[in-house]
Parts: sequence; structure tokens; C-alpha cells
Amino acid sequence: MATILFLAEQRDGELRKTAGELATVANNLAAKSGGQALGLVVGSNVGKCAEELGKFGITKVHIADDAKLKYYSTTAYAHSVNKLIEQVNPDVVLFSASATGRDLAPAVAGLANSSVFTDSTKVDIEGESIAIQRPVFAGKILMNIRSTTTSYISLRPNSYPIEENPASVAVEKFDPGFEDNSFIVQVTEFESSAATRPELTEADIIVSGGRGIGGPEKYDIIEQLADTLSAAVGASRAAVDAGWRPHSDQVGQTGKTVAPTLYIACGISGAIQHLAGMSSSKVIVAINKDPEAPIFKAATYGIVGDLFDVVPALEAELTKIL
Repeated sequence: MATILFLAEQRDGELRKTAGELATVANNLAAKSGGQALGLVVGSNVGKCAEELGKFGITKVHIADDAKLKYYSTTAYAHSVNKLIEQVNPDVVLFSASATGRDLAPAVAGLANSSVFTDSTKVDIEGESIAIQRPVFAGKILMNIRSTTTSYISLRPNSYPIEENPASVAVEKFDPGFEDNSFIVQVTEFESSAATRPELTEADIIVSGGRGIGGPEKYDIIEQLADTLSAAVGASRAAVDAGWRPHSDQVGQTGKTVAPTLYIACGISGAIQHLAGMSSSKVIVAINKDPEAPIFKAATYGIVGDLFDVVPALEAELTKIL
């Protein structure tokens, strides 16, 4: 029987989408092993978040609830998570491979003198071992790993569909166990962007533009399509390097890794560095006037044509049915 512990991320008292994904994975692993899935929420005034995990079938959630934890701090959060790990002795510890998870997971594993399987796309229980799959070498190879010790794993967002199975939740508060060095770095102010679109790494649909857009003033065509689809806006490195989009929009090996249900690439040639960041997308639609563009080899559907003709026509049709 395995104990599966997962960190449910929250922001400003609201659960992140990845919390539902990890809850689903934890529940499935626990059911397969005859064990238990335990949720963990860290922050300030997070009792509501803990209760909301019940809709994903989680029956027990631990919370580290303290005003000092209002803003994310690597050392403070790592000590808090590690404190609970020492108490419940889990077989698997799950994090999201989000910006927070990529920072926190190795810090927690380090406190346990262990390592972390980062940016994984699959996790399962096979006999007495934990089976993990993760892409390496820019997604060219899938590494299959077997672990027989406590496994610290960060899962790529959108790797698993969320399953809801409402259950009654028992919420248990624990002492985070702050130490003298828990707040070496302190956040004194947090400024949130005014963006209304979904966060790139969590979005179900992403519309991205590349060099073929031709300039920053022409990016409106991408944003309009994204708004019609309630999608996030992405960009290739070429568009970011040209100053057309902020680095936070960049998808690729030196940007963000995404795995949406639908990825629409407009005017993107498909360099291997870009493909490394979006090749896990369930459906890829490529729009490019160059029929030899490498992006078509990765695309589920390809449209050879001028994006300034194709995208408005596509948006017009979508507007009729959405």
C-alpha cells in the first residue's frame, strides 16, 4: 500500500488548475496500490483550498497555514513540505512542473538527501516500484525509470485530464516547523500582472505566433484568435528575440514547456528548440505559407497558406459556433 502525497498549489487563496491534475494522479496511484492519497496546501488562509480538493476525491488534506507563508519562499515552503514528509513518510511526493514546482521540488528533495524526477509526463505503480516517464534531449527520447525508494516527481501540467469524484474531506493543520534559516529570502511585495488570459503552462488552448507574423503591430491577429478561443498567447524565440513579445510568452527549449489540448502555430517554422517546448500538445495545428516548414512534420493538421488570410477566416468560422 503506497502513500501518495501531492502539493496543491494555490495563489491568493485559489487553487491552481494543476492541483486538480495532481489530485487525479494521486488518487489513481493510491487506488492501484490500495493506499492513500494525501493533499498538502501551503500558504495563508488556505483552509478553503483544502476543502475544495474534496471534489477530486481527496479525503484528507494537510495544511501549513501561516501568515508568514502568504508569499512563496523557497526555503520556508521547502521546510514546511519536508516537515510533513517526515510525519507521513510517503512513497511518492508529487509536484507540478510549474514555475513554483520547478523551484520547490529539488529544494524539498535536497532536504531529504534525495533527487527529483523533473518534468515527467507519466507516473504509475508497477509491482513494488514507481514507474516514471520523462522526455529528454528536447523530447527526442522518452526515458522510462523505475524507482524503489521515496520518489520526488514533478509532473508537466496538462499531462493528465482532471477527474472529479466528490468526497468528504478531513483537513488537518500542522506546524510548518520554521527554522532560523527558513526565511533567508523574504518577499516584501508581490505585483501581479493584469493579464486576463490563461497562464501559458496551464492553458488548454494556445495560439502562438512566430517570425511569419512580421512585426509586433501585427500580433493583434494572434490575440484576437486567442480571445475567441479563450486561449493563451505564445511566441517563438524569433518573435521574442525581435522584441515583439515578452519572454514570458516564449514557448520552447529556452522558454516554457507546454502540453495543451490544442496548439495553433501561426507563422512558426518549427525549429527543434520550439518543438521541444510544445511537442507534447494533444493536437497541433500549423499555419505556414512554406510547405517545407519543419512544423508540418509535427502537426496533426497543417494549413499551407498566408496566416493573414487563414487566421481571420478561421476566427470568423469559430465565432459562428462559439
